[in-house]
Amino acid sequence: MVVVKWLLIAMAVAAAAVLVAAQFGLFQGRAPAHPGVREGRLKPPSKTPNSVSSQAALHPEHPMRAYADIAPLPLAGDGAATIARIRSIVEDMPGAKLIAGEPDYLYVQFTTRLMKYVDDAEFWFDPAAQVVHVRSSSRVGRKDFGVNRARIEAIRARLAATA
Repeated sequence: MVVVKWLLIAMAVAAAAVLVAAQFGLFQGRAPAHPGVREGRLKPPSKTPNSVSSQAALHPEHPMRAYADIAPLPLAGDGAATIARIRSIVEDMPGAKLIAGEPDYLYVQFTTRLMKYVDDAEFWFDPAAQVVHVRSSSRVGRKDFGVNRARIEAIRARLAATA
């Protein structure tokens, strides 16, 4: 019984240490090196199942292409108006921080409340395709448990509701 008691105490101390470490930002990871659009493309999906990209098909040999594939966002008005609506939607979301905003591009960081994990999301109006391409990726961890996909789909639903 004494061993079980000490095991429980050790587990509680370890859990508290992890929570304190999270509050100091030790689980935030690094910001992407070069976010943005290069030659009509956002960055490719992550090599682990923790990102989504509406341009995943541009990388047919990518190991996570099928997992990452998500539809682009349809326009709600013209490109600039759609980006402005997306900006309004994400600014109301918990943990969102707008990093860069242009008439045709948004870069937003989403931070989870408890563990302070950061996901990077990009939205780019593609004038040739007349859609808004998206990429959302977790900075740390091998899996995102569908969080990035769920977030983009929630934005899609709110965008459709405001159209």
